[in-house]
Amino acid sequence: MFDMPTILVVFVIFLAIVLIFSAVVTVRQGYEYTVERFGRFTKTLEPGFHVLVPLFERVGRKMNMMEQVLDIPTQEVITKDNAMVGSDGVVFFQVLDAPRAAYEVNNLEIAILNLTMTNLRTVMGSMDLDELLSRRDDINARLMSVVDEATQPWGVKITRIEIKDISPPRDIVDAMGRQMKAERDKRAAILSAEGAREAEIKRAEGEKKAAILEAEGRREAAFRDAEARERSAEAEAKATEMVSKAIAEGDPQAINYFVAQKYVDALHGFARSPNEKLVFMPMEASSVIGSIGGISELFKDLNKKNTRPAGSVPTVE
Repeated sequence: MFDMPTILVVFVIFLAIVLIFSAVVTVRQGYEYTVERFGRFTKTLEPGFHVLVPLFERVGRKMNMMEQVLDIPTQEVITKDNAMVGSDGVVFFQVLDAPRAAYEVNNLEIAILNLTMTNLRTVMGSMDLDELLSRRDDINARLMSVVDEATQPWGVKITRIEIKDISPPRDIVDAMGRQMKAERDKRAAILSAEGAREAEIKRAEGEKKAAILEAEGRREAAFRDAEARERSAEAEAKATEMVSKAIAEGDPQAINYFVAQKYVDALHGFARSPNEKLVFMPMEASSVIGSIGGISELFKDLNKKNTRPAGSVPTVE
């Protein structure tokens, strides 16, 4: 049997071992521990090996210094235009000051969650439904700004707040679907009308260019015809001048050519006239030549009379 001194020695040794193990503290990476002496905060233990004063000091709070995430449960929000929507999200935060996060607020995660949910209803309630669905980034930025400012006294940094889902009521979703379909039908009708208008414009421009080219063609043809008529008139004038000159010089062949040409032109004009007509004319070519010859003889007689000397008596055959 053990005597009393031996029991006391064993007890003292056991107590010393317990005190030694209780005084040794190892802090893991990513955490910080607060140290309390008689219940009052004294210092912060960073990751590594530390020794506390037994019976006087103890570890108070073990704070996670890594970035953490909290799920925001789905909640009903009434928008500015009185639409009931459901919304949820996530919030990311990181503890920067372990003593303040441990002693400035009780239950840090619940405090951040409730603060975020409250401001979520406030921010989303100040916006219309269309703004909620189209400006989600603005909602996230406003939420993060408000919540981060509110949590600064707690030694916490809000890094991100993301809205995961916004669920409008079923009837609003159906109405939005019909509205979107109507908008697409409207855009399709507008595009079709614009296409038809462009086609009409192109067609009108083509007809305009064709009319311009046709007018230019007619103008060029008229110019060519006028030029041809001018040249023909010049040639005819020149021929008439030559014939007149030959007649003045007493050449009987010139008058024969001139009269014969006019005679043939007159016959050609009568033949091409569409009106009904009755023309008496020699039917044989010899008659025509004879007529021309008679005219030529008449011209000779006139020429002789003009060239007879003054005072002479004309002879009668």
